[in-house]
Parts: sequence; structure tokens; C-alpha cells
Amino acid sequence: MRKVFLSATAALVLLAACNSSNSDKANTSAEQTVAAATGTSYTIADSSVVKWRATHKGGLNPRFGTIGIDSGSIAAKNGQVTGGSFVVSINSLKVDSASVTEPGKSPSQLETHLKSPDFFDAAKYPVAKFAITSVAPFDSTKAQSTIAGATNIVSGNLTIKDSTVNVTFPAKITVTDSQISIVASFSVDRTSWGLTYGTQGSAADWLISKDFEIDLDLKANAK
Repeated sequence: MRKVFLSATAALVLLAACNSSNSDKANTSAEQTVAAATGTSYTIADSSVVKWRATHKGGLNPRFGTIGIDSGSIAAKNGQVTGGSFVVSINSLKVDSASVTEPGKSPSQLETHLKSPDFFDAAKYPVAKFAITSVAPFDSTKAQSTIAGATNIVSGNLTIKDSTVNVTFPAKITVTDSQISIVASFSVDRTSWGLTYGTQGSAADWLISKDFEIDLDLKANAK
């Protein structure tokens, strides 16, 4: 199983929160038609890294860990990405021990909670999915990005539990005959997928921020 590395808040590639200004705010919309993955197919590599950051109320107690990718591929034609998708194993979610330092708390407790029905409900929904719906050029005269040298705007359907939301964010994409590289950093609102734990009632009473940040450093190798 390929490992996807997350950074700065326990496995919420979809769940906890992020109050960092070092990422782009992703746009979200209804589920879109998945793009046809035409051209050469590249397999997601073991060296792929996904970092994410989420926090408790007020940016306190950030958590981080790892999650695994079961399978995935990206396609490109004439030097441009055309489509692709990957499947994430929720049961592979791990919490880095460095992110849980409070007395009486442990990474294993957080892992169990994140896999429970309060969050991802891994027993019922063992995987999450991302499928590219479009890839367009990035115009630096009309938009800004925290990614140096951003080249494209990527949109894709992100499915968590039984909800699918289209997410759009800037990315730096490099395509060669042997490898595709995709780098991005963006934040989304987890409640868009029904992940509402800790956000009930008044915002002043929330325990966990709604937003979470995802840093992508994906590599896909030609078959």
C-alpha cells in the first residue's frame, strides 16, 4: 500500500481544521462529470506525499499523521494532464505521536476517534476517492496562489463517506515522458461533506475548526 503523508492535524484529509494563511482557499461546488483520462497513463508513486493541517478552536492543538493510497493513476496527452483518480484507505489512517502531547491523550485514541462514526466511520466507509473533472491553465494576471510557479487550475470530485463535492484549486503540474508531478496547497470546509463533529450550535462553542488544509506533492510514474 502506498503511504500518503499528512502534516499538522490528525487525519482529517477531510476533517479537522486549518487556520493557516499558507494555502489557497479551494472553491467547492456540486459534483461534476469526471474527465476522460486520455493519453498515457501514469501510476501514483510511493514517493507521493500529502500533508494536511487541522486544529482545534482558535488554531490550538494541531494534529497530523499519515494515510494510505490503495490505488491511483494520472493520464496525460501532449504534455497536459487530462484526467486521473486515486482511492484513499481510511483504515490506514495513522496519527503522528508528535502531534499528541497533552497528558492523558494518545495518538491511538485519536486514530480510533477519527475512524469512528463521529468522523470518517471507517467501518462503513473504508475509502475516500478523488477524481479529476478538469484541468485548466493558471492565469497569474487574474489569480494568485501560494504555490510558486502555479501552472494549472485543477478541479476534482472528492468523495468522503456518502458525499461528493467538487473542489477547485491552483497547482503546479510538470509532465515528462517518465513522470507527472502535481503540487498544491489548499484548504476546504469539512462540513461540506457532513463532517460536523465539534461544530454544533454557536460558532463560539465549536471545539474543532471547520477548515482543514491539504498539501499535495503527488508523483505518478509512466507504466
